[in-house]
Amino acid sequence: MTTANAPIAHRYEFLFLFDCQNGNPNGDPDAGNAPRIDPQDMHGLVSDVAIKRRIRNYVLMAEQNKGPHAIFIEHASNVNRHIALAYEQTGGLPEKGKKPNKGQVGQARQWLCQNFFDIRTFGAVLSTGPNAGQVRGPVQIAFARSLHPVLPLDVSITRQAVAADIKGGTSAEYAQWENAQPEDELRTMGRKSLIPYGLFVGKGFISAHLAEQTGFGEADLSLLWEALVNMYEHDRSSSKGLMSVHPRHSFIFKHVGTDSDANQRARQAKLGCAPAHVLFQTVLDRIDLADAVKANGQSPRSIADYRLPTADDIRPLMPAGVEVSTLGS
Repeated sequence: MTTANAPIAHRYEFLFLFDCQNGNPNGDPDAGNAPRIDPQDMHGLVSDVAIKRRIRNYVLMAEQNKGPHAIFIEHASNVNRHIALAYEQTGGLPEKGKKPNKGQVGQARQWLCQNFFDIRTFGAVLSTGPNAGQVRGPVQIAFARSLHPVLPLDVSITRQAVAADIKGGTSAEYAQWENAQPEDELRTMGRKSLIPYGLFVGKGFISAHLAEQTGFGEADLSLLWEALVNMYEHDRSSSKGLMSVHPRHSFIFKHVGTDSDANQRARQAKLGCAPAHVLFQTVLDRIDLADAVKANGQSPRSIADYRLPTADDIRPLMPAGVEVSTLGS
């Protein structure tokens, strides 16, 4: 690792707000791809995997899938290809039928960490083919949850064409079949699942100790913040409606320490100066519906229906040894 990307020396937490208008923020395959919902209180959910996928997609696009910011978990790929390449780059694959020794595993794992952003960041299981062990990533993200209940809708749509399959048919045979059909039978119905609106809270955690093991550095941290802000800007689809991250109301908590001794202060910065849930709750306690929305008993339909804190509101409330900024800083 270069000095510019030396492992981070501070613990971080982050809380980010994003919303979805007239779309499906995260379909549940066990429920016909309907929006994920907590059945106890009808709050919307977005999985950590879905968020990490959008971060990976942004980094893949922004860095053109080149080391040291290549992406290990690509769409429609075989990760064992990358593990085999790691062995080839660090001395060669073990002979067939023989297991690699500890040193070989460690070298392959180190090469993968150096070249793949998502391994350095989120970790990975690298024992699925040629064994390169396992990496525990310094950045962990929890399920995001909507601030208020959401209303899942199943909307009917009309498709002005069909996709009937004539096995082995030529284009002329398809045209002949099409001309023989009544016009009404050349249309079909479909369905879309969506929510009218939901404002979601995502939470993340960054360990300086695990960053030392993977080489997650300051340059990686900057790229992570960039990806969080822009992850939905390049992931547009009709099914997702309008999804946006709101950086001015998304907070980064950096642990810096308080001790007058530099060594002790550095130790505090790595271990942290306050529990994560206390920092998150400081923000959540200051989020409320706008007065007009509450007075009329309305459901929120945009971010304008909320009163949201800024960094200036939160900064005076921080425990000693913790600095706060926003993704929009």
